[in-house]
Amino acid sequence: MTLYIGREASKLWKRICAETSTEINLLLDNWKYILAGVIFQYIHGLAARGVHYLHRPGPTLQDLGFFLLPELGQDKAYISETVFSFVFLSFFLWTFHPFVFKVKKFYTVLIWCRVLAFLVASQTLRIFTFYSTQLPGPNYHCRAGSKLARLPEPDGVLEVLLINFPQGVIYGCGDLIFSSHMIFTLVFVITYQKYGTRRFIKQCGWLVAIIQSFLIVASRKHYTVDVVVAWYTVNLVVFFIDKKLPELLDRTNGSSPLLLPLSTKDKDNRTKEENHQLLNGNSVNPADWRPRTQSNAKNLEDGNANQVDTAMNSS
Repeated sequence: MTLYIGREASKLWKRICAETSTEINLLLDNWKYILAGVIFQYIHGLAARGVHYLHRPGPTLQDLGFFLLPELGQDKAYISETVFSFVFLSFFLWTFHPFVFKVKKFYTVLIWCRVLAFLVASQTLRIFTFYSTQLPGPNYHCRAGSKLARLPEPDGVLEVLLINFPQGVIYGCGDLIFSSHMIFTLVFVITYQKYGTRRFIKQCGWLVAIIQSFLIVASRKHYTVDVVVAWYTVNLVVFFIDKKLPELLDRTNGSSPLLLPLSTKDKDNRTKEENHQLLNGNSVNPADWRPRTQSNAKNLEDGNANQVDTAMNSS
């Protein structure tokens, strides 16, 4: 038993080392995109902080969701944040599962490049939207009489740049249309829908996104319009951005080279060349005689395809 545990631990360590080496190489090629996406998260927070200075409390607007859903109250406002934290942490850990498990569908660096692209595009639209019109915040700390409803003029630029983190992010007002929590939730769920393998988890992901929508409105953190706009805007953004980005490498058969993904145009040109060679009676590269799998990362549901890690075999 001890020998078996030691052997498996050795395999796991080799797998982690091999995967780390691969991801570092990809990170060196794509660090600019990762860094730009991370910096934009700060810019988004800075914009949300800035609109708080413009916020003016007023009567809560008439809202269908407020009429249909009972108000949770301040003492239960943590429920929606707990659900969101669970979604965020679960997705974050899932993107790093190729470091541990044998079944690997994608590279962590490449999928985070994709996720950050979706987030940046959606958050850019969000910034333009909530700066266009400032609605009176429905949240408890944004209502008339609350000390946080209106921010005093800043003493200096540094106070604005520091955005009073994390209180400035949690207790923001004015950045309503559309919901930032729904942006993250929908981007994560849509990404797992495409690159995940478990149908049950996909179904649970969409169910959690719906529950999160109701909880946000019931907690009076957003108006119903903020959630509704997020649902169709994020889905459209992901749809169009995903078509422009190069496809991720398909790791199902374990033979994908450690190269950046080819664009759809490159793959179509390559297929045309191969068909032309076959029509002329010329043989194609024997290495390509194996059955092809789709490289658009549409994985088989509940697939249990095992791949042999090339780096492990070499070690």
